[in-house]
Amino acid sequence: MGMLVSKFWFMLFPSKEYKIVVVGLDNAGKTTTLYKLHLGEVVNTNPTIGSNVEEVVYKNIRFEVWDLGGQESLRPSWATYFRGTHAVIAVIDSTDRARISIIKDELFRLLGHGDLESTVVLVFANKQDLKDAMSPAEITDAMSLHSIKNHDWHIQACCALTGEGLYDGLGWIAEKVAGKPTAASSST
Repeated sequence: MGMLVSKFWFMLFPSKEYKIVVVGLDNAGKTTTLYKLHLGEVVNTNPTIGSNVEEVVYKNIRFEVWDLGGQESLRPSWATYFRGTHAVIAVIDSTDRARISIIKDELFRLLGHGDLESTVVLVFANKQDLKDAMSPAEITDAMSLHSIKNHDWHIQACCALTGEGLYDGLGWIAEKVAGKPTAASSST
């Protein structure tokens, strides 16, 4: 019933839809993050070849969320999804210390793309439930996030499996792109 009312509401009062691209290395938890936000549950996932796209509605704000495959061979194709993007979510496997410099390089490369000039950047420090996870402060330092000057950015500790931190991050994006403060949002 709630879904029917929601769809009817959007038909009567169409709202703008904001585009988010979700990037990160393979096995970072991008697809798990997408479906936890979309369905509210964890689904079995396989490595993404190409992309997955779903609509996520949060606080009456509609997001078109594109989850992009993170394997090395797929990363050059990320740019084909950038046009019209309002926000980038970079999902980081907080336990993957060996590849933190790779995702740093990929993030800085994509932030230089012309289609992403006015985007905001959310970094999800995923897998915080694991004992050897780097803290958001460690990831901020390792990725030199403070050197990002042309984009609003925020790092959010999260666990895609439990959903912890995901809506806090989405709330931050909602506030930045839609200009609507939300109870779950914070500022950088």
